[in-house]
Amino acid sequence: MIRTFHPEDRETFVRMADEFYHSSAVLHAVPREHFEKTFDQLMDGTPYLIGLMLVKDGRDAGYALLQMTWSNEAGGLCCWVDELYVRPEFQGQGLGRELFAYAERELPEVRRFRLEVTDVNEGAVRLYRRLGYRDMDYLQMIKGE
Repeated sequence: MIRTFHPEDRETFVRMADEFYHSSAVLHAVPREHFEKTFDQLMDGTPYLIGLMLVKDGRDAGYALLQMTWSNEAGGLCCWVDELYVRPEFQGQGLGRELFAYAERELPEVRRFRLEVTDVNEGAVRLYRRLGYRDMDYLQMIKGE
């Protein structure tokens, strides 16, 4: 099951985000304050971010953060799959595939879905390619945190 975040999900989200940012799937840790700020934005109803809980057999199995932006290149809305975390004991059970199907079904106005992944996260890379995602020849650059 996939559902939007509820106020009572705060500690679960913060705990899972911390697990995610201390895994090999990301390049560096992120302070807890960022997770709390993100959750506050979700609860305040920001139009730029969607928070989804992945639930399996009544247990919190993971989460996803989807960012909504406008893309001139895509000619409309772009959904960045900013974070997708599935707890290790739930990996390989189709939750990632279910999340992408949910996003495509529930966000029909989106012209492009986009994500980034570290190359060491081989299972995720295989899934994304099976779902039709392809590499882009862009160099990702950031300034700030």
